[in-house]
Formats: sequence, C-alpha cells, structure tokens
Amino acid sequence: MVKSPWFMLALGAIALSGCTATESPSVNSNALPLGVALAQTGNAALYGQEQLQGVRVAEEFFNQSGQIKGRTLRLVIQDTGSDEAGAVNVFQTLINGDRVIGIVGPTLSQQAFSADPIAEQAGVPVVAPSNTARGIPEMGAFISRVSAGVEVVAPTAIQAALEINPNIRRVAVFFAQDDAFSRSETEIFQKAIREHPKLELVTVQQTQTTDTNFQAQINATLSLKPDLIVISGLAADGGNLIRQLRELGYQGLILGGNGVNTVNIFPVCRRLCNGVLVAQAYNSENPDPMNVKFRNAFAAKYSQAPSQFSAQAFTAVQVFADSLARLSQAKNLSELPLADLRQALNQEILKGVYETPLGEIRFTPQGEVLQRFFYVGQIEMSDDGQSGKFRLVKRVERQP
Repeated sequence: MVKSPWFMLALGAIALSGCTATESPSVNSNALPLGVALAQTGNAALYGQEQLQGVRVAEEFFNQSGQIKGRTLRLVIQDTGSDEAGAVNVFQTLINGDRVIGIVGPTLSQQAFSADPIAEQAGVPVVAPSNTARGIPEMGAFISRVSAGVEVVAPTAIQAALEINPNIRRVAVFFAQDDAFSRSETEIFQKAIREHPKLELVTVQQTQTTDTNFQAQINATLSLKPDLIVISGLAADGGNLIRQLRELGYQGLILGGNGVNTVNIFPVCRRLCNGVLVAQAYNSENPDPMNVKFRNAFAAKYSQAPSQFSAQAFTAVQVFADSLARLSQAKNLSELPLADLRQALNQEILKGVYETPLGEIRFTPQGEVLQRFFYVGQIEMSDDGQSGKFRLVKRVERQP
C-alpha cells in the first residue's frame, strides 16, 4: 500500500475526529447520502465535469426506478480539485461530516493513493470511476473500481489499428512525461508494440502536458517514416499534438490513449481529429440495452452523446444503487447503524454482477473490475469541424 504524507495526515485526522459512525445515515429522511468526490477545478476538471454529468443522470435514473426498497439516493457532491490535498479534505468531510454510506471518486489515480486509505480506515466503500493505475484495489478491502486497467485496452487498440492497415510496421510513441497516468499508459503501449512480431518501435518522444509546440519532436519522428503514431497525453496537449502532426504532413494512423478519450479534444484539433483511433473501455454506440437507456437519458439531459468518463461515473453510481436494491430486499436499511450499513454494502458490491453501459461487469474479491467488453473508437468530425463522435470500430469480448 502506498503511504504518502497525506496518508499519515489522513489517519491522524480520523483519530482526532472521534467519529464512531454508529448512527443511521439519514434519521429524518428516506434519502441515503452517497458521496461524490470529483475534480471540478484544476487540470483534471474537464474529466471531472464529464463525470459529474454521468452521476447526475444516474441519480435521476435510479431514483425514478424505485429499486431501493423504501429509499432513494441523495448525491453529496464535493469538488476535490485536481491534487491530493483536495481529495484528502473531501474524503474526510464526506465520511465524518456528511456521514455518507459510500464514495464515488476520486477522478485521478494519484488522488486515490492519498485519499482511499482514509475510506479504508473508516470502513467506507469506495467505487472509483476512472482510477486505472496499478495498485488501486490493492489498497484495501473497501476499495473497488469500475475503470479497467489499460493492460487490456491498449493491446486491443493496437490490434484494431493493424486490422485497419495490415501494412503497419514502424511505430512511434509520444507521451506526456509529467503526467503519472500517461507514463503508466505508455509503458503498456510500448510493451504491446515490442512484443508484437510484426511491429518495430522506432522512437519514443517525451512531451509535457503544458507543451503547445511539438515541431521539433514531430520533425524528428517523421524522418523515421512511422506507419502508426501512439499518443499518451491529456486533451489539450494530445489535441495540439494531433493537429500539428497533420499540419506537418503525417498521413498515417494515429492512436490515442485514455487521455484523448473525451469530446473536449474536438475543439483543439477540430477537423484534423478525424480518423484518430482511441482505446476505450466504453463506446456510446455499444448496443447493449442498458447502454441504450443510459445514452437516451444522457442525451435528453445534455443534448449530446456521453463520453467514457460520464459512462464510468454513471456505472459507479449504478453499482451502489443495484447493491442497495439487493440489500434492501434482505434487510431494513433504516434499522442498520451506519458502520454496519457500510460493511454490508461493501460485501454486496463485491458479490454482484452488473449490466451497465460498459457491458457486463463484476468484481474480484479484491475489488478489481472484471469487464466483459472493450472497445476501439474512431473519431468522425463534422465537415465544419465543430462537432464529432467516437464511431465504434471494434468491440472485443473478454470473458471475466
């Protein structure tokens, strides 16, 4: 388990709070408080805002279903910012002040390594919607995630690129070296490339998330005549890199990782986004019935198709809602002390099977998600470059 300075501060705050979490969570209301800890400000805000859309759709959707016997969900939404300190403070507030039954969040993996131990110490179930770094579920018995690790998604995307162009041989990689997830993701992409018998990794170019000019790296790369370029970065730098690659003459396939898997990339590279492949754990064109319901509900509320970050956040709330529904059939939730409800809810989460917008998922006993389907999307931009979508080009079934 990662024990950062924030971890030690968090445990100290719990010890000083004197909170025993023995009272029922909502004495005067039938609404069960579910914490939502997402980055609404800072450099991860674009992702957190997409997640916020997903949880708001989920709150309406599952409360209207009436599936939790005699109860509803009330989301307690807090802004973590994009750093560890913000996530730690929010987790403390949600657990000790708002006395939530569980937490959806945080947005970033590096935030999770500092904040999740607080929930683990307090016995509060956490379902992470977008933490894909190694070691997240291993932090404790109360930590789960619905965001599949890139170990599965990246090789699937490489294979999809080869199916589109079987003549790909030479591959170049760009990654944002100042972003923890991009560094982790590029390692998986590079491993998949090196292990493929037909592919040669011809160069690895390091960038920064704050970079806006990539001409030197691009010129050095294009001199090596790559057939495929793989990018691990965030929406702004990734979008600018894609735009400049096209402007400087690169015509081959571009494959983006999870950081460019957002509609926020479209205003950055506009028409030049067209044709970019994206490794995905979710695609809005997934035909499964639950995704159709989610997609329709999302479009009715926001007049656009949902992103992966919205879908995963919706799914995290769904895991809580479905688990509470099963639990409410066996127990009177109003009679359970808060600590007992948190414990029982966590046990129910881990043994469930869920039909979600992502497809079928379940969990290992350690809280790792087992996802049945993965996707590769390809960006299709409108002629005026003002709007776009991720067209589904490949859906891969992987038996849990």
